[in-house]
This record gives sequence, structure tokens and C-alpha cells, in this order.
Amino acid sequence: MKPALQTQQLQVQLGGRMALKGVDLQIAAGRWTCVVGPNGAGKSTLLKALAGLLPFSGQVLWQGQPLDRLSVRERALQLSWLGQSETTTRDLRVWDVAMLGRLPHQSWLGAPNEQDAQMVEAALKATQAWDWRERTLGELSGGERQRVLLARAMAGNAPVMLMDEPLANLDPPHQVDWLEQVHCLIAQGTTVLSVLHEIGMALHADEVIVMDQGQVIHHGACSDPLSHAAIEAVFGHRIRIHALDDQWVVLPRTAN
Repeated sequence: MKPALQTQQLQVQLGGRMALKGVDLQIAAGRWTCVVGPNGAGKSTLLKALAGLLPFSGQVLWQGQPLDRLSVRERALQLSWLGQSETTTRDLRVWDVAMLGRLPHQSWLGAPNEQDAQMVEAALKATQAWDWRERTLGELSGGERQRVLLARAMAGNAPVMLMDEPLANLDPPHQVDWLEQVHCLIAQGTTVLSVLHEIGMALHADEVIVMDQGQVIHHGACSDPLSHAAIEAVFGHRIRIHALDDQWVVLPRTAN
């Protein structure tokens, strides 16, 4: 099976500095891969470059196809995006925001059909935002808006989903809900690539990419001790990863 996403010598320059330095990656299809690392490591830049939202040198491949050969519509059908701190018109109804995820499936100026409505309803219910469907975004809290934007991404039903800090503003119960939604997406064959600051949540993924200073330091299974060692190292050994009740938890490193 071809990788869902692949990079070859990917470089991105931002503000006169090299934000990504020759990154070679293969993102497995139908799995959840999480990107972690300290602030400024290049995590969000990597996701934006993969999505075609930043100019880059090198190559980005989607399902083996060069990104620059895909039309805008083909990109929108293949990949959905949930960005960090997205701004959306606060006067839009929740239903209409979620329906934006269906635009790639509709003809030019075509009205949403029954399938579009069913997909939006399912996404809003999955993110527990269905009861707000007639409210505007301006009436919602930051965490509630984040759940609506997640519903928009899910409604697109794309085979690949990129999410940059999707847990921002979500309280712990809804973080757990998000985790369950990701596992449901993976069970359906979706490829999920996310950037997370919450290392404990990130280690629920299938694979982890550890970044620092614009480079990939390690890419491996979340259960691999080498992955844990790489994560601890990029955070200056100020944390340690410990097994507890069949889960990985992140604890502060105590002085000997």
C-alpha cells in the first residue's frame, strides 16, 4: 500500500530562516500518526506544507501523486484540514459551518443534497454539537467552536485528515471524546495526522513523529521505547514516560 502522504527533502523557509530542513517522511495510510516536539520545532509548519498551505521546496506526495499536479478540487476531496486557532465568521450558523465541509462534493452553485445533510448531521452528533445547530458561532465558547470546526472537517469524509492542535480549548471529557472519534475514523480507514502538545494523548496514536529545530528526530511506534527516549530527549529530559494501567503517562523528571 502506498503511503497516504510522503515528503522528499521537504524544506520551508519562513521569515528568512529555514523552518523545515530536508524532511523525509512516509505517513502510513489508515493509521493515526501524531507529531510532537517543543515550541518552534516545525510541527505546524510541517502540517501546513503537507496540506499545500505554504510554499516549499522538495516534494510532497499524496497517495503517490505530486501535490502540485492535483487540482484544488482534487485536494479538497482527498484531504480535510483543521487548523490551529482558526477564525470563522461568528454570524454563521453551526449547521452552515459544518456544511462547508461538504463543498468539495457539490457542483458549482449546487444546493446541498440529502447525503450532504446526513453527513453533516452525523458529524455534529459525533462531536456533540448537534443541539447547537441553529445557533451562531458567536454564541459559543472557544471549546464549543472547536468541536464545530472538527465536525466541519469530519463532514468532508476525506481519506486523509490533518489536525493542528485539535484539543485547544477542549476540557478533559471532550478531549477523551475527541480521542474516541479519532479511533472511529481510523476504524473506517481514514488516515489521521495530528499535532499535539499533550504528550500523554499523543501516545494513544499508532505512530509518533518527534521533531526539533525543523528536523525529524525520530519516527516510530508509540509503544517503542526508542520513541519514548526521543520524546524525553527533545524536552531536555525534563519529563519521563511511564507505563500505568496499560497506558503511557507523562511525569516530571525528578532529581536523583
